[in-house]
Amino acid sequence: MLVSGQATDAGERLLRLLAVLAYLARVGEASIADLASRFGVDERVLVGELELAACCGLPPYTPDQLLELVVDDERVVAHGLDALRRPQRLTPEEGFAVAAAARALLAVPGAERSSPLSSALSKLEAALGADRLEVQLESAQHLELLRAAVEERRLVEIDYLGSARGRETTRVVEPHAVVALEGRFYLDAYCHLADAWRRFQLERIRSARPTTTRFTRREVPGDLRGPGAFRGGPGSTIALVAVPEGRQALLDRLAAGPPEPASGGRVAVPVRVGDPNWLGRLLLRLGPEAEVLDPPELAGARVAVARRALARYRRQVGAKGGRGAPAAPAASSGTSGEAEESGPGGSGGSRR
Repeated sequence: MLVSGQATDAGERLLRLLAVLAYLARVGEASIADLASRFGVDERVLVGELELAACCGLPPYTPDQLLELVVDDERVVAHGLDALRRPQRLTPEEGFAVAAAARALLAVPGAERSSPLSSALSKLEAALGADRLEVQLESAQHLELLRAAVEERRLVEIDYLGSARGRETTRVVEPHAVVALEGRFYLDAYCHLADAWRRFQLERIRSARPTTTRFTRREVPGDLRGPGAFRGGPGSTIALVAVPEGRQALLDRLAAGPPEPASGGRVAVPVRVGDPNWLGRLLLRLGPEAEVLDPPELAGARVAVARRALARYRRQVGAKGGRGAPAAPAASSGTSGEAEESGPGGSGGSRR
């Protein structure tokens, strides 16, 4: 069961658990209520994650190397967390990887050159005995223009290519922040066309024109503050997608909650969906074993996308004077419940 307001992304939950364990390594014990308040997590979720952590440890994972966490109704007592109390020592390979990542962050336009990160990087490079690393990043189009509009609180008119139907629209937006998530730049803005908050991928902004009109900043909604790029929005839904256990990692980044056991040696992963077309393309990439268990109206998303792609191919062949196209595969990418096109005609993609 997902608790409202709690972190559901696997990576976010892991980072939070590591922070909790590091805190327990320092204080030794704490009340469950204090930990839940300090880290902003529901007490039931916290206890479940701590019980899971008690099954973890260090190689060779003998009983004496497991984390010892004693959890009762009110308190948590921690033993065996010395590894989290001591400063970590990096191998040269690990140090180089950290230095390269830090140098890449500093190479992002607008990054502060005199920040604590820059100071730490200089010390790390000196310890590695290496010359200064050079990392070159390709700057996203309109990046500086949009950052200036955010700073000056100016309305911007953009031509945006949506992911749902590949249709370009012209919108006036209030730019509030430019963020880098999952390897891409996004603009968080209030869109006057949609009369709602949107996250726009900079690669899809065809043109941007700042105006002379200023706006008053609005309160940014909580779903734009998370670590993931995709924000669900009011029109999104949770789809339960079953995949073979060996392919679960392909959905970890998209997971909206913990996986559940499913029939046939599979696992069911909850995925937040803002557009059935996006879900259909995802299912095609996951292979024929992937299946939507719930809701039923999204079960035919893969077949619907495949049929539209085949129809476009046939039209192209016909336009070139071809003699026809191959017949549609009966069930090459679907399951027995997907004979008919189904699914909502929602708007917006996994990222707008």
